[in-house]
Amino acid sequence: MRALLRWIALVLLALAGLQLFFVARIAAMAVLDPESTSFQRSEAWAQIRQSGTLRWRQQWLPYAQISDHLKRAVIASEDDNFVNHDGVEWDAIEKAWERNARAEAQAAKQQTQAPDRPLRPIKIRGGSTITQQLAKNLLLSGERNLVRKGQEFMLTLALEQLLSKQRILEIYLNNVEWGNGVFGAEAAAQHYFKKSARQLSAFEAARLAVMLPAPKRFEKMPNSAYLTGRTRTIMARMGSAELP
Repeated sequence: MRALLRWIALVLLALAGLQLFFVARIAAMAVLDPESTSFQRSEAWAQIRQSGTLRWRQQWLPYAQISDHLKRAVIASEDDNFVNHDGVEWDAIEKAWERNARAEAQAAKQQTQAPDRPLRPIKIRGGSTITQQLAKNLLLSGERNLVRKGQEFMLTLALEQLLSKQRILEIYLNNVEWGNGVFGAEAAAQHYFKKSARQLSAFEAARLAVMLPAPKRFEKMPNSAYLTGRTRTIMARMGSAELP
């Protein structure tokens, strides 16, 4: 029994140490720009493993030098209540769960009615805020389970407490994936429009913003009707997007 209690204590101490490490890393980001994220390192390793080469484009751009059009477009597309929430949008998460439950029920019904027909993949929708996405990409793996989701929640709260909304958005825009080996606003603007992220028009900014849910897929289909229609929708919403 003593040995078991000792192991439990060691595990708890290790978990507490990990949380302190994460908090220290986040606190340092108030003044230091992160050189890379956990997600980026994972993507780099995957590229090297698959092709033996590394394709990488990224250049940090200070918040003030990123086009306000892009800031508004990303907020309008990804998290329109960004400046007001505390990192988590509970209503959005609840709605996402409901949509996912309906999709799973529909898939199960179709499988019962036609068991020989190939089952279409279920599109799992999330309700993540910009802060949650940043927490996940900065420090966590790509696994999806309750433990990782709980850790994401803790990191989200730490980000909101230790960094300003402006700093959170700045780090997000400079590190988010915009294509295969394309990370951050400056690299994306250069890759798709041959110009700096300082110079993006409203249309160009909206076009980039709508790619964020699936940048690698949309990179291969730039003329899709969905991208065009979604770009118009985001442009119409950008005027009401509040910047930090």
